[in-house]
Amino acid sequence: MPIVHTCAYCGKEIEPGTGLMYVKNDGTTLWFCSSKCFKLWKMKRDPRKLKWTKRYTALRR
Repeated sequence: MPIVHTCAYCGKEIEPGTGLMYVKNDGTTLWFCSSKCFKLWKMKRDPRKLKWTKRYTALRR
């Protein structure tokens, strides 16, 4: 059974065989659903301030 990961930035589920895996120097693994999420994470943008992320909607409830 394939494992379904969630995006470390927006919180969206990632289908098996897609997405991008980033491994930090300390060994932690971050999964991103798209290059858009990865680039915004590298720029240190706050996902709670972007309306299209699930973290924004969870904060506003």
